[in-house]
Amino acid sequence: MSDQTAVRALMSRLADAWNDGDAHAFAQVFTEDADYITFFGLHTQGRAAIEEVHRPLFAGPLKGSRLTGGSTGDDGVQIRFLRPDVALVVATGGSTLQGASAPDPSRDSILTFVAVRDHGEWSFASFQNTRRSTPPGLGGGGVGVGAGERP
Repeated sequence: MSDQTAVRALMSRLADAWNDGDAHAFAQVFTEDADYITFFGLHTQGRAAIEEVHRPLFAGPLKGSRLTGGSTGDDGVQIRFLRPDVALVVATGGSTLQGASAPDPSRDSILTFVAVRDHGEWSFASFQNTRRSTPPGLGGGGVGVGAGERP
């Protein structure tokens, strides 16, 4: 399996664990000392803490939720290898809450991961979730400032 395929498989394992509501399996895709930052700024450190935080979420407010490619349906996964054993992954995504028939655009995010290969296995050392929005004053229908643009 190529490294590109292995990192994409890791992304799939993360989504499958979320969709199954399995906090243990979800945490297993992260390194022992991973950093996990939510869209509202909660910074969780370590695999055990990631599992501990997600267990009540999957049993409560996120029960039955599903990860998606966001309201556009496109996961936009981009993988860039910084070194042979380190990859930067930037993706778009969202989630659908239990009972919803379609993804809610207000839940669309840009996701950033750092994947590392250790002893032949890939896992995530870092995760950052940022909700997509257009800052006030930028106008237009875009979702943010493009490369080289200034607000």
